[in-house]
This record gives sequence, C-alpha cells and structure tokens, in this order.
Amino acid sequence: MLSNIALRTALRCSVGVLRESAPPALLSGHKVSSASGSFAFAAPARRYARTAKTKVQGPESQLGDLSPAMLKLDYAAVPLAQTTDDVVKRLLSLELASHSEKLALKKEQLIAKVQRDESDRNSVEVQVAILTARIRNLQEHLLKHHKDKANKRRMLMAIDKRKKLLKNLRLERYDAFENVCEQLGITYTFPPEYYRRATRRWLAKKAFCIKVFQEVQKQKAEQKLKLKQSAETAETQTASQ
Repeated sequence: MLSNIALRTALRCSVGVLRESAPPALLSGHKVSSASGSFAFAAPARRYARTAKTKVQGPESQLGDLSPAMLKLDYAAVPLAQTTDDVVKRLLSLELASHSEKLALKKEQLIAKVQRDESDRNSVEVQVAILTARIRNLQEHLLKHHKDKANKRRMLMAIDKRKKLLKNLRLERYDAFENVCEQLGITYTFPPEYYRRATRRWLAKKAFCIKVFQEVQKQKAEQKLKLKQSAETAETQTASQ
C-alpha cells in the first residue's frame, strides 16, 4: 500500500518537472516525437475564414426610379430654379431631399397617370393613386420594422379602403377600373363568398333569419295594402260628398 502511494507521488513530481522544463514550442501545441521522452500534443485545428453572409435583397423601392437630379415638388414649377448655379440646384434637388419630399413627388406622379384632367384631385382614381403610394410606403417600412403594429394596422385599413373604391369603380366604370389597375400595377382579387366555415348551426340560423325576414316583409306589404285601401276609401267618400 505504501509502495503504491510513493510511486504515484514520484510520477506526479516527474510530470511537473517535465512541464516546467518543456520548451515553448511544446506548450504551443507542436508535435514532439515520443522517442525523446516528452509528451506529444495534438495539433490545433485550423480556423478557416467564414463566408460572408449575403444580405437578402427585398423588392425594389417605389422611390428607386426617381432621379437625384430632379427638383423638389415645391421648386419644379419655378423657372428661376432651372437657371441657378450647381450648388443651389443640388440643394433644391432630390439628392438632399427627405423621404417625405420624395414620397410627395412620387404621389404626384401616380396621380398624373390616372387623373381625369389637370384640376382633378377628388375622383375615385386619384384616391386610389394616393392610397397606393401610402400602402407601398408602409410595406417598405414594415419589411425593416416588422414589429410595428400601428403602421401595420394603418396599412391594412388603407388596403381595405382601396378595395372598396376599386369595387365601386369596377361596377360603375369598368374601363376606368382597367386603366387604373394597369397604370398603377394593381392586381384586383375577388373577395371570398364566405369569411368563415359554414357549419350546420350557422346554416340553420341563416335559414331561420331568412324566414323571419320574409315574414316581416309580408306583414309590411299587408300593412301598406291596408293603408292604400283606407286612403282610397277616404278619397271616394270625400268625392261622393
């Protein structure tokens, strides 16, 4: 028992001496032959360079076709802005414009495509163009900030409003409806017949409501007939007198 303990302590002391006397190349991880009586360490794994992550490119912005040399909306009709020097023209152009100024110019471009005449600002076509510019701007915003619930709600409300306007325009003026969809790049989809699954209970309730509505209409028709007959009898009595 004592001989085993003494052998273990001797081995531990020899290992400590070898570690202290080992060269720095041995401690850095280089392989050393086992014939020299030293320990062999595994070579470090090579760390290869990681490939750069490619950014996911979303759809192109609706403001991408605006040239930086274009003047702002407030200065586009001013003739003096066309003849100024390059520094002032750069300040008045879209190169240093804000996002709201670019969006206003884009909105005017969409309105010019579908308006009936130059003074038209309140027609259904113009309202659809304004809503289209607003919806696309909110869609681009939500691609970067997908947790913005308030702007998502505004976008859905604008989409519903545009659907109603397009539906009415399609029923009243189909040629104008086709022109608006073509000029603005809108794909009109028909709404589904039912927004929920038709269960037996729902079908029975619907049939009962239709039956009640028909009975009410019959009662109203009978009341109108009685009033009409009473009015006719009153007219005949007054005419006979």
